[in-house]
Amino acid sequence: MLPPHPDERQAVPDKTARVIDLVVIGGGINGTGIAVDAAGRGLSVLLCEQHDLAAHTSSASSKLVHGGLRYLEQFDFRLVREALGEREVLMAKAPHLIWPLRFVLPHRPHLRPRWMLRAGLFLYDHLHRGISLPRSKALELNGQGILNPVISHAFEYSDCWADDSRLVALNAVQAASLGADIRLHTRCESARRRSDLWDIDLVGPDGETQQVTARALVNASGPWAARVMERVIDQRSPHGVRLVKGSHIVVPQIHRGQEAYILQNEDKRIVFVLPYEGAFSLIGTTDVDFQGDPSVVKPDASEVDYLISVVNAHFKRQLRAEDVVHSFAGVRPLISTDTAKPSEVSRDYSLTLEGEVGQAPLLAVFGGKLTTYRRLAENAMDQLARWFPQAGKAWTAEYALIGGDFASQTSLHAELRAEYRWLDEAQIARYVRSYGTLSRIFLRGMRCAPDMGEDFGAGLTEREVKYLREREWARDAETLLWRRSKLGLHLSAGQQARLAAYLQELNTAEREVCPS
Repeated sequence: MLPPHPDERQAVPDKTARVIDLVVIGGGINGTGIAVDAAGRGLSVLLCEQHDLAAHTSSASSKLVHGGLRYLEQFDFRLVREALGEREVLMAKAPHLIWPLRFVLPHRPHLRPRWMLRAGLFLYDHLHRGISLPRSKALELNGQGILNPVISHAFEYSDCWADDSRLVALNAVQAASLGADIRLHTRCESARRRSDLWDIDLVGPDGETQQVTARALVNASGPWAARVMERVIDQRSPHGVRLVKGSHIVVPQIHRGQEAYILQNEDKRIVFVLPYEGAFSLIGTTDVDFQGDPSVVKPDASEVDYLISVVNAHFKRQLRAEDVVHSFAGVRPLISTDTAKPSEVSRDYSLTLEGEVGQAPLLAVFGGKLTTYRRLAENAMDQLARWFPQAGKAWTAEYALIGGDFASQTSLHAELRAEYRWLDEAQIARYVRSYGTLSRIFLRGMRCAPDMGEDFGAGLTEREVKYLREREWARDAETLLWRRSKLGLHLSAGQQARLAAYLQELNTAEREVCPS
């Protein structure tokens, strides 16, 4: 267990400050990671996001913190080694959102020989010192179990599951607790360098424009990174961005076990089948070049058929398109190369720093992956350090993400069960895996279930809804049900409509009390 940050507090940001140290454009995993790192070093920070936290790429991942086993085939050993090291850091840093998961890799001899898989897994187990997860092992199936009987051999290895959108949200919450100003539904309209300062125009949710002045600017806008460089900052982008769409489908659980499956397809791509939200399986992802608006993206029929065909080649149970209960897609912004296949484009990141001595710096983030977000943010702040000699040193590897200051999910579950005996086991488990010790904020003073207020379904109560609205910026049902949680899978249409109406009531009452 890592300790909380020593300066962690519910601070009120100074929005009247004349000059802000750092403005970050983008509320995905990289932007929020940089914001919390900078705020923890003592800098004043403003983060603007045109939509919601994790509204796009950062909530549309395969929900994994992993070393990237398949990157070994591309000989990208540095990326794998760094990712394996970060996997260890993040398990300790965010035990509420990240936890170990065993993966089964069925062997199909016409694709990759067994010796190659065994050698790759040996490297995966040993490429980074200090790996705490169980090592890989071979499995003899002999036609037993849920896999196609023609699959007689498999391997098992370890990686980690992650709640991607909550990881983003809690980085933003922690940044705010350290004094950062988090502005959602706020678009950066323009940024102009004026010697050693940036003049930045922000358009808020009310359509009003506000100018802020900053000593440094970070472009962490993901799929919009090149567009922001050229249209907002009026500079040539240092990298081309290749947009690659990845789609996922959700079906009723294929198997009752807690293990995940990593499936090899004839096109050399891999597809994950992951246990999801108790009653479902998450299947993905695809790799398809994408043209268009990254905020408007969804799986197409051919991608759904592709994922189903890969699963049906491996499992006894056969899926149909009618089995899909939910689907989503996101656009990954990869650094453009001459590589023909999207799946072969590197998932590594690039940080481009621009600015001479005496000039306000501009740092642009290109590429990256969920697993290495903390390391990316640390590297970004280290590069900006010479403009901020008063800033503190790197700290995020040594301190828990907010809510993660506990020893294990099992121990925290036991503590909450003892303190709140009226909570059912499923509710406690969800609180532990979504909030960690932050759950005590909305449980404080509660003595029985009715104290939690209206139950909207699946254990989502009025007390929790108000917490998410007030502390995590969840002001509408879509945000609350699909990004701050995954409860949209569990609530009926009627329950979701009731929640939406309740949030609208709160928002209307707030506007009447505090008119703009």
